[in-house]
Amino acid sequence: MAKRSSLIPMLIIGTLFFIFGFVTWLNGSLIPFLKVICDLNEFEALFVTFAFYIAYTVMALPMAVLLEKTGYKKGMALGLVVMAIGALLFIPAAKSALFGIFLSALFILGTGLTILQTASNPYIVLVGPIESAAMRISIMGLINKSAGVLAPIVFTALIFADIPLGADLGSVDKVALANQLVTPYVVMAFLLTVLALFVWFSSLPEIEYESSKSDELGSIFAFPHAVLGALALFFYVGIEVIAGDTIGLYAQSIGMTDATALTSYTMAFMVVGYLLGVFCIPRCITQQKALLFSAVSGIILLFGVAFSSQESYSISELLWGWSGIATLPDTITFVALLGLANALVWPTIWPLALKDLGKHTPKGSALLIIAIAGGAVLPLLFGKIAQLLGNMQEAYLFGIVCYGIIMLYALKWHKMRYWRE
Repeated sequence: MAKRSSLIPMLIIGTLFFIFGFVTWLNGSLIPFLKVICDLNEFEALFVTFAFYIAYTVMALPMAVLLEKTGYKKGMALGLVVMAIGALLFIPAAKSALFGIFLSALFILGTGLTILQTASNPYIVLVGPIESAAMRISIMGLINKSAGVLAPIVFTALIFADIPLGADLGSVDKVALANQLVTPYVVMAFLLTVLALFVWFSSLPEIEYESSKSDELGSIFAFPHAVLGALALFFYVGIEVIAGDTIGLYAQSIGMTDATALTSYTMAFMVVGYLLGVFCIPRCITQQKALLFSAVSGIILLFGVAFSSQESYSISELLWGWSGIATLPDTITFVALLGLANALVWPTIWPLALKDLGKHTPKGSALLIIAIAGGAVLPLLFGKIAQLLGNMQEAYLFGIVCYGIIMLYALKWHKMRYWRE
């Protein structure tokens, strides 16, 4: 793509990143909500993330082929229409309270997002110098995670602000509660359709890729830094979703009420991390060092989650108690702080993995999008571990594996250009 930018394309991509964040991080609220409505255990409830994120694995390559035929602008518009269809499917899901229909709706939403993610991320990487790509992605991340902060708050306010999930299930009118989903998702479908029309008739340019020596290679799998980048991204998305989508479930398991809003805390810390990325990359720290710092800090915070108290509120009071914000148990606060450790992983892996790919950049992008399947597989594995241990708090130590892979990519794998290095 030509190294130029204009206001309108950046506004369009920024709007799309807001949509990514709002729809994606609604899952953190839906998990404890559907656990009540559909009478699920913790493991079953985490199929919400599986259905949503597995769409990236199943649909990434077909959607990449579709984008080659339609072009990026029309493909983005089509992705928004697909998302609108998924939103409308929440109507029969809510009316029937059948978990299978909810999962189908989430899969369709994920399919639409697959198209949008495959198209939009290369724009941000290639619109300027590769060395500052993480800074640009951080700006988009600010938009994305700001939507992630807003989504659980809006969901809780609209659906059941006055009905704590910690209440006796027998006292909850599940039919009325499920029907509360109808209006918000009808509005979402309408807005997605309007945005699709806007994108279709916009002046968003198509992507053009500069020639490179790598063009002579026939397969994306000939680039170890891209393949291993996808592996690192797989584990990153897994731990990001665990941090954002299980915090409410974990809080619910230790007796907290209003758990659907807690994803906002994790997202708020991610916003702080993205702000650091905007101002510090590459001015104060390289993309590689930012990635390494994220992995190390993530491991430290996981020990905080696993071994801190469920009764003490000291860390939470230190962070925000003075501001009047509701304090959280220390162990829950450490889960929220994982958002800070996670913030700069996505912005740094993308430019490191797409560097020097030339005409193979679209394939590299599709490979990275497939890796979002980590958000489907790893939270489910986390849920099974928690179920086997009978202790969700200790299950968070599973995330050390995720940060270990990210650390390897930061230290060595991102520099590999040949498999035998």
